[in-house]
Amino acid sequence: MGNLWKQWLITLQWSQSLLLKTLDIVLVLALTYMMLVVINERRTLWMVRGFILLMLASALSDYWELDLLKFVLDKLVIGSAVAMSIALQSEFRRFLEQLGRGEFRQLFKPYHLAVPKSDSVIDEIVEAVKELSKNRIGALLILETSGPVDERDFSVPGVKLNAEVSKELIQTIFQPKTLLHDGATFIRGSRIVSSGIILPLSGRTASRQLGTRHRAAMGITERVKNCICVVVSEETGSISLAETGTLNRPLTIVKLKESLEARFSPSVDREAVAPGLLSLGRQIRSKTLALVSRLLGLPSTASRDKK
Repeated sequence: MGNLWKQWLITLQWSQSLLLKTLDIVLVLALTYMMLVVINERRTLWMVRGFILLMLASALSDYWELDLLKFVLDKLVIGSAVAMSIALQSEFRRFLEQLGRGEFRQLFKPYHLAVPKSDSVIDEIVEAVKELSKNRIGALLILETSGPVDERDFSVPGVKLNAEVSKELIQTIFQPKTLLHDGATFIRGSRIVSSGIILPLSGRTASRQLGTRHRAAMGITERVKNCICVVVSEETGSISLAETGTLNRPLTIVKLKESLEARFSPSVDREAVAPGLLSLGRQIRSKTLALVSRLLGLPSTASRDKK
């Protein structure tokens, strides 16, 4: 009787250890899934995957007791974490905000970016910029590119519009006598989100020919990597395109259209990571439930279905 009791305790401890290890793996997979959902661009995904590989290598070196290698890998993991927190600060901020608000379901839902269609929205933007440039009317457009732009990065959020993009509306907004003409206009997908936005100015030394709109375009694209800005100079009518703090000017209408189409066309850089991870999660869940049922002596799902 005593041996049977000891065997039962050993089996119970082994089962608990197995369940804890399984739970550990599931939680790591869930955390990885959330990170890949928040960051769904191939170039960034390679960086995240590299970071995960570093952590796995560090864990393996600890398991094999390779002390020197583990020391080096731990330092690399810490340095990589700091570098990623700087490079992906907007994505991490969104992740932490959703986590803090308890929006756990939102963490598992990928952000679907409404990319402008090259044959409609971009044409409307280009035509509006063409007319504004021709009439030397100053304008500043913020276009969301590869992910959500947090409007709290703007100095003043502006006035909500939520209107369809059209060349007539864009030209009307920037007419000198309107109340919103001095600020920037934010476009997400095929809709004008808001206008009259005040942006942070770039602190970098710029040419004297560049006015406040150009410095604002450089400033917001320095701070927010997933947006570009189209600027029309009020003095000369020249067209500029700002991206990652760099101003490309002057541009012709043809070159502007080509640049926008290159950035908003369907790209292989984007990757649907959620479906594959979701199916993997379902497989792990089903196998875990089957293992628990077997350990506890419960009938499996398949046998219940047959009954």
